[in-house]
Amino acid sequence: MKRVLAAVLLGLGLTAGIATASVEDEIRARIAPVGEVCLQGEDCGMAAAPAAAESAGPRSGEDVYGAVCAACHSTGVAGAPVVGDAGAWASHIDKGMETLINHAINGFNAMPAKGGCASCPDEEIQAAVEYMVGQSQ
Repeated sequence: MKRVLAAVLLGLGLTAGIATASVEDEIRARIAPVGEVCLQGEDCGMAAAPAAAESAGPRSGEDVYGAVCAACHSTGVAGAPVVGDAGAWASHIDKGMETLINHAINGFNAMPAKGGCASCPDEEIQAAVEYMVGQSQ
């Protein structure tokens, strides 16, 4: 009887030890770091980062309109003339393209400079203005 009791206790002890080790492994996995910091000039055992893709040139006016301008100029937000509405654009077009482009680049009334696209080069903004005017005449 003592042998059976000793065998049962030994079996329970081994099972408890295995279960504890399994729980500890799970905890270690959950709190493991998700990344490392590698400073420039240090060899961190990683391959070099791929070079940034170079731009294929300025986007078309239609692309810039779709990405930036359409948010306001497709619905008329804050008084923005809706693209395609010749009546809404007539007074703006009468000011001349140079003025329209200047307003688009530097901001005018409720429209922020470059329509809020600080990373857009001036030629892309100009292309977008030309696209919108072309669609609204």
